[in-house]
Amino acid sequence: MGFALTLLALVVCLALAWRLLGAYMVAVFEGRAHWLSWVERPLYRALGVDPGREQGWQRYTASLLIFSLVSILLTYALLRFQALLPFNPQHLPAVAPALAWNTAVSFVTNTNWQNYAGESTMSYFSQMVALTVQNFVSPAVGMAVAIAIIRGFARRGSAAIGNFWVDVVRSVIYILLPISFVFALVFVAQGSVQTLAGPAHIHDLLNGVGQTIPRAPIASQEVIKQLGTNGGGPFNANGAHPFENPTGLTNVLSILLLLAIPVALTYTFGRMVGSVRQGGAVLAAMTVLFAGWLAVAVAAEQGPNPAATAAGLAHQPGGNLNGKEARFGVAGSVLYDIASTQTSTGSVNSAADSYTPLGGLALMAGMAQGDITPGGVGSGLYTILLSAIVTVFIGGLMVGRTPEYLGKKIQAREVKLAALGVLVMPVTVLVLTAIAVAIPAGTGAVLNRGPQGFSEIFYALLSQGNNNGSAFAGISANTVFYNVVGGVDMLIGRFGIIVPVLALSGVLAAKATVPASAGTFRTDTPMFVGLLVGVILLIGALTFFPAVSLGPLVQQFSHGRLF
Repeated sequence: MGFALTLLALVVCLALAWRLLGAYMVAVFEGRAHWLSWVERPLYRALGVDPGREQGWQRYTASLLIFSLVSILLTYALLRFQALLPFNPQHLPAVAPALAWNTAVSFVTNTNWQNYAGESTMSYFSQMVALTVQNFVSPAVGMAVAIAIIRGFARRGSAAIGNFWVDVVRSVIYILLPISFVFALVFVAQGSVQTLAGPAHIHDLLNGVGQTIPRAPIASQEVIKQLGTNGGGPFNANGAHPFENPTGLTNVLSILLLLAIPVALTYTFGRMVGSVRQGGAVLAAMTVLFAGWLAVAVAAEQGPNPAATAAGLAHQPGGNLNGKEARFGVAGSVLYDIASTQTSTGSVNSAADSYTPLGGLALMAGMAQGDITPGGVGSGLYTILLSAIVTVFIGGLMVGRTPEYLGKKIQAREVKLAALGVLVMPVTVLVLTAIAVAIPAGTGAVLNRGPQGFSEIFYALLSQGNNNGSAFAGISANTVFYNVVGGVDMLIGRFGIIVPVLALSGVLAAKATVPASAGTFRTDTPMFVGLLVGVILLIGALTFFPAVSLGPLVQQFSHGRLF
């Protein structure tokens, strides 16, 4: 009953967010929200930006890439000089070069993959200035790209798709900062730690035992970690740590935060293209896939652990409790982790490596589909729109008509750009996985052998290639090989999709709108939703089924049962 009530509360809150937050974001990106103009205008002057001057897709892309490159270099430098910077009460040394590279790329690409334990690696200054700053600007970049592709569909005969600097600034100050400030206060009130006082040292005189308890400014980072679908927590235990996630309320609020903006952006999309039904169709496809994998994971984890059964532990009341957070139970832990992996957040409140094979498969599935159910902030929407273009192209072939989407003809150039954006992630992940399982530098970091070991390697590269950040804990990835290769994986997974999306935005914005006719294939109907879901599943199956077969499926069937 508790799980059912939690789901109902989340559905109600997300429905409100879809309508209210979605409409508010329309006002923000159409320039109708001005209540923080006293903050906004000085930022434009400091950046040397004319907010009234829009950019074509080439300049928009160049601005994004330059901004991201500078962000990577600055974050890398802060981590490398950490020992010389203030707010380092533990006197932590500089972060090693390969790890600093991986971490800088990770936070700038909104992946937040962590090959380190935050409490023993990052100073307060690094957490606040290097990492938390990127927790704000990296989702803002994702939102900017999503708004650019929406403008591409909404505009006619336009050479411009907006101004990158304006879109990022308005995303941060009008959306991310206000929501984060309010919810950070709630998290502090619930017991999340927020201090610069350094670790607490406790000495038990009775037993003669001492203990050092790490602390940090956690609540402020925790909220933007979820809201921006970042996932990088100050502690190695992430959402299972009571300082990050102290109560059942913060657990539910964390799920709400990480789903809120990706869900609301579908309403923003519908309003800006002139049809809320179109946004509803995209959200329906996301929901069907999300609900399906949630059901698989809950069913798998509420059953017995097949490895424990094979070891002679026949009675397992409560299901697979191994690796779960006892405060939240199996269902609460699974809901958190599924929501996290399906939104490219990557924060977890239970150990993914301890899930059953089918439960682990459900975690992988959202990433294998491109992190679009509902995906990360901005990235989920612009990636599923690529799948929608492929879908209308296939639908056009089926009925013998030139495909159209939102009044724009989908021709060879658009299909090529969409196909490139859809396929760049699977190709990158599969190639890097093949390299990792073929050389000692890749296999030497795995703590398990057989299908589980393969799953750990595959999951790591799939997570980084999708800018997710979650991990199977059975891989010691803080090596030069995995730090360097993982950084490359994250860069391609982020910008290998963004560049085609922005090019597509420019092509679509320049097109005229084609009036709908009796033969137009409608894209706001259940039929289109079903076709879109089918295309997404088909692409995911064709690209990743062999890899999944070598990992979780063969591991599950080796125990002689499906559930």
